[in-house]
Amino acid sequence: MTRKKPIEWIRLDNAAKIFPPTTNEKDTKVFRFICELNEQVDKDILQQALDKTMIHFPLYRTILRKGVFWYYFESTDLTPEVKEEYKLPCSMLYNQNRRNLLFEVTYYKNRVNLEIYHALTDGTGALAFLKTLIYYYLTIKYAADFAEGLPNLDYDATMSQKMDDSFIKHYTGSPKSRKIKLRKAYKITGRRSIDNRLKVIEGVMSAKEVINLAHKYETTLTIYLVAIFIYSIYQEMPDRSRRYPIVISVPVNLRAYFPSVTARNFFGTINVSYDFSKGDGSLDDIIRKIKDDFSQALTTEKLRVQMNRLIALEKNAFARVAPLFFKDMVLRIANSINDRGITAAFSNIGKVKMDKIFSPYIRLFNCFVSARRPQIAMCSFEDRLVISFASPFIGTDIQKNFFRILSEQGIKIAIASNVKEL
Repeated sequence: MTRKKPIEWIRLDNAAKIFPPTTNEKDTKVFRFICELNEQVDKDILQQALDKTMIHFPLYRTILRKGVFWYYFESTDLTPEVKEEYKLPCSMLYNQNRRNLLFEVTYYKNRVNLEIYHALTDGTGALAFLKTLIYYYLTIKYAADFAEGLPNLDYDATMSQKMDDSFIKHYTGSPKSRKIKLRKAYKITGRRSIDNRLKVIEGVMSAKEVINLAHKYETTLTIYLVAIFIYSIYQEMPDRSRRYPIVISVPVNLRAYFPSVTARNFFGTINVSYDFSKGDGSLDDIIRKIKDDFSQALTTEKLRVQMNRLIALEKNAFARVAPLFFKDMVLRIANSINDRGITAAFSNIGKVKMDKIFSPYIRLFNCFVSARRPQIAMCSFEDRLVISFASPFIGTDIQKNFFRILSEQGIKIAIASNVKEL
């Protein structure tokens, strides 16, 4: 395979622009994907696999620079080096005073960790990178098992398709101005650790069993789990706060609605909510309300309007010539205002698919994100569903409530955590 000439510089996509000005020690904008293998990781082979993977993802060999009017990625000669895990999960990757890559590959025992700064890509793009990395790792380490031929690498997009800014590609013009009502949501508070340590609790269970449980409520897996999340939060709400709705932010993979195989960011978000001062508070009623929110928000037309509105702001003549420090200030204010309308977040990466030939070597995939508020991220591999809570707070009552509800409905859950007491 011929190595492509590396990019020299490239502007950030529309979704990425919010991340640099709002990154800090409490919210690093870093997320982690994990592949847990059935045998301990060989560092040297993982390095070989990473070197091969980098050929397919030229954007990953860049650093983030700050210009007069915009941030941009600049090509670098820096090469990624595999390391044994050495710092807290989702620690800072972007620091404007350092020239470093925006991702890291580490390992611990039989786990391969990929951590990425969100300005570089979204969950779908990161998963494509990790799957490519695992593909090369397994085919190198177990070469004798593939003597009759290698399976196809399932992410076969061209280089230009991977580098595509799909927001610009699918922009159809400025939408009609419409006021967006933002109601204050219930805000979860708690005591943080001194070192801003992210609290991660991971539950592993049967995907089929949880899906069957969701079907009993005549809904999808995502809606069912979002409803349980809301109910778990409600159980810890002070009485005086119950006049505020619980609002869950849900990232949406726009590739499912608009043709794209980009390895960059291409996602939107929707907000779903439940007001316990208006509903009866039962799980059935929460599911009904959340199902209605999803059906109204998840349409190509609604997502296109949202996407067009954000790009129109970017293309505004004043916004284009305004200095970066002013844009940063505006984005920080907008981010703070937006946060007032969100209680927590829920990300469903979905099914992770690898060629069946790799199944004997892989136990599970997992993911979680840095969090300024409690957040769930989930994905499944074959019948193993992994639901991971990430929270900036020391308390774990909401997490306990969530897993207890599933357990009481007959779901067997194996829980692991970096928290001493659960």
